[in-house]
Amino acid sequence: MLERDRLIETFVELIRRASTQLPQDVVDALEEGRRREATESLAERALNTILENVRIAREVSLPICQDTGTPVVWIHHPVGVSTRMLGEAFTEAVRQATAKQYLRPNAVETLTGKNTGVGTGRGIPFLHFEEWDEPTVEVRMILKGGGSENVGAQYKLPDPGLKAGRDLEGVRRVVLDAVFRAQGKGCAPGILGICIGGDRVSGFEESKRQLLRPIPDTNPVPELAELEARILREANELGIGPMGFGGGTTLLGVKIGHLDRLPACYFVTISYMCWADRRAAVRIGEGGDVKWLS
Repeated sequence: MLERDRLIETFVELIRRASTQLPQDVVDALEEGRRREATESLAERALNTILENVRIAREVSLPICQDTGTPVVWIHHPVGVSTRMLGEAFTEAVRQATAKQYLRPNAVETLTGKNTGVGTGRGIPFLHFEEWDEPTVEVRMILKGGGSENVGAQYKLPDPGLKAGRDLEGVRRVVLDAVFRAQGKGCAPGILGICIGGDRVSGFEESKRQLLRPIPDTNPVPELAELEARILREANELGIGPMGFGGGTTLLGVKIGHLDRLPACYFVTISYMCWADRRAAVRIGEGGDVKWLS
């Protein structure tokens, strides 16, 4: 039996970890990018500052970025576990994490412009529930910053202006166009989550789900693995660099998923994650025991 108070406590800690501790694979990718940049270049200096910021945030348990983002959460749960209870517990955890300053009060009422003051509101946090056969609850989350969200994009193919057809070459063309248009405004170096197919709603959800993947992993679909590697290489040849200062580290990773589609539609949806690729995960047993996941 899952106790609500223990769930809330675990969720608050999950949020703290996501907000203050950048995953090691992201840190490794930032350090690799720094090694590639010219000594004393603006790109190297920007990455030095980013990595120093990451170190301090972890040591003092403060948010990595002042924009602590929207909690986007995927919750797998056993048969019979109340999704309403889980949702209420996570929403309360966001309020408590905001009070503890692990999150900034980010929720603003769209019609009035008034900040709710508690970090939650209509659609915040953004929760996805999926039932599975395991006896445990597994929660995976990202904190999606507003600056990087502003440079996300969705294309419909064919796109005559980019000479992009309904194929993987067309996908490559529109993704590189999105990166070029973003320049440094998405807080580069970024990570791309991409969905090929789906509709306008499911495409964005799947593109964000791709951001849960660790940077070093390999796509199980060979042609998508090849496309990920090519886009990463070519994006880093655009000369945009960290924060738009120039250099060879515009992206840290590219992750592509795919959904089936209607014959009339061929969408390519791109979620841009800034260098603060904040994600965290936990598995909770029937008795409330906790296992932290990478």
